[in-house]
Amino acid sequence: MTTSPLASATATRDLLEAFGLATKHRLGQNFLIDNHVIERICELAGIREDEHVLEVGPGIGTLTLALLQEAAQVTSIEADPELEQVLWSHSVEHPNFAFIMGDALKVAPERIAEASGEAPTVFVANLPYNVAATIILQFFQTMPALERAVVMVQKEVADRISAVPGNKTYGGYTAKLGLYGHVTGRFEVPPRCFMPAPHVDSAVVRIERAEAPLPAGLLPEDVAAAIDAAFAQRRKTIRNSMSSNGFAKDALDAAFAACGIAPTARAETLSTADFVALAAALN
Repeated sequence: MTTSPLASATATRDLLEAFGLATKHRLGQNFLIDNHVIERICELAGIREDEHVLEVGPGIGTLTLALLQEAAQVTSIEADPELEQVLWSHSVEHPNFAFIMGDALKVAPERIAEASGEAPTVFVANLPYNVAATIILQFFQTMPALERAVVMVQKEVADRISAVPGNKTYGGYTAKLGLYGHVTGRFEVPPRCFMPAPHVDSAVVRIERAEAPLPAGLLPEDVAAAIDAAFAQRRKTIRNSMSSNGFAKDALDAAFAACGIAPTARAETLSTADFVALAAALN
């Protein structure tokens, strides 16, 4: 089983202290200190020895050091400049590790591929919770080589990612993510697995790429526009919400009839496939 030498409270404190970081308030950072969780993440990811892995928010490299044992190459993106020295020390010891300092949402896929040697096929990360959902969707949209993602997120975000139509947590984000992949695994992670312990529960989800087939001439952006309009006022019927957000009522009525979708339906009852069909009819 793959473990990390940093996955304990003692090892984490020692490393932070060695780099003069122990006494500083780590903004929004909760360090993973449970090797059992790391083992389960690696098992769920199923990384092949020839694969290139992308990681976001490596922190001090706890998960990174485990991933380096599994993959041909690991490339991490870290936003906190104070952690650059720690990541540099890891790169000296591990020739298959590269890192980029910056905002993961602003780093171009081409730069990631250049640092990795080729486009990564797996995304594995303990994500910063405030941007987790956005990062997941953006990476699947902009990195077609990504085959799967295994990410730790806040439990509420995991619920949104895993939701199905009709579920109260199912929303526009879930429907748009369904254009690119679907959840094939999940497990929960309690606060005690971190230092300091967060005030929220966490979960790890595996998302496998499975792109929704689009009719010729229809773009993902067209489907996303229909989804956004449908969920803009989710208490309203889909007809009223979409007509209030840029779509003509006569065009909507024709599209609903063509797709067999009731205009009185609510957005949260429609699947990604339903939105694809609706966008195609509107297009």
